[in-house]
Amino acid sequence: MNFKFLSILLISVSCCFAQESGEQKKYTLDANQFYGSIILHNPDISHLITSHPAGVILSYNRKTYGSEEWEELYNYPDLGYSFIYQNTNNSTLGDNYGLYAHYNFYFFKRNVQLRVGQGVAYATNPYDKETNFRNNAYGSDVLSSTYLMFNYHKENIIKGLGFKAGISVIHYSNANFRAPNTSTNTLAFNAGVVYDLDGGKEIEYIHRDKEKVTEPLRYNFAIRTGINESDVIDSGQYGFVVLSAYADKRVGRKSALQFGIDAYFSNFLKELIRYQSIAFPENGVDADDDYKRVGVFVGHELFINKMSIISQLGYYVYYPFDFEGRMYNRMGLKRYFGEKVYGSVTLKSHGAKAEAVEFGIGIRL
Repeated sequence: MNFKFLSILLISVSCCFAQESGEQKKYTLDANQFYGSIILHNPDISHLITSHPAGVILSYNRKTYGSEEWEELYNYPDLGYSFIYQNTNNSTLGDNYGLYAHYNFYFFKRNVQLRVGQGVAYATNPYDKETNFRNNAYGSDVLSSTYLMFNYHKENIIKGLGFKAGISVIHYSNANFRAPNTSTNTLAFNAGVVYDLDGGKEIEYIHRDKEKVTEPLRYNFAIRTGINESDVIDSGQYGFVVLSAYADKRVGRKSALQFGIDAYFSNFLKELIRYQSIAFPENGVDADDDYKRVGVFVGHELFINKMSIISQLGYYVYYPFDFEGRMYNRMGLKRYFGEKVYGSVTLKSHGAKAEAVEFGIGIRL
């Protein structure tokens, strides 16, 4: 997932950090150690699961108190940045260093915290066909990385010092930007401390009357592009274009439902069709088979502030070449610039099998 959501998420969190100067602010630091196991999500990486990875998660957080409406709507989350060092304890995989933007969401009287972080990581020992051909997990040294933390979180136990512990999942991949890309997922137990830089000073939350949000049917048009490669190593990286049109209907302050159509022009498929027609003639693939695809999809958009999270499930209605099945899904972030124009970074995949990272622009009318 090379730079999957990093650009939009970093910009969004940075903008939130830079809110008006009259707003009351509080900052915290936290540090966690973790120890866990790489999950066998694909038998192709079984030879890489030889020991238990460990590492540290260091974070800087800004708390929110309701200066903007969305903060109260999502129970006053934190915005922050984090750094992860992971020692895989495996010489083939090497170590990973990651930088992230994250949100902390709170539940159960703010004693339970869910963190969602997205960023970019550097892998010290990626695949090399001569020196490291066994590393089929990381095809590049720059990876996208997503991590989740689900923790018991107790702040200000004594003089601003608190405690947290729970489980974390850390994902590394490049979303077929370059092959191979089997990826890894680490499930780990973590524990650490959190420190309030104000020494535990209390700030009151702002409450306001909630306004009902209603909108007519809206129409969206988007173009997405990027670069990817098939699973055939050294087959080459090729650009693609996706044209999308869809309608959405707001169903409350947070959500909108979507229905639309995608047209895919993926040049890596053109090369894959040519390759299979020569290398595997028994499969009945002809070099002139059409590489284009058309799909219909339903989806959901979760509005936060100027940013929203989209999730879509699609089915190819035009599918002349069989590649990973007819069902596909897309998840990602949108960042609105004004009322109508938006940018997006999305991951298009078939189940857990990533196809590409899509960078897009669009308009919502």
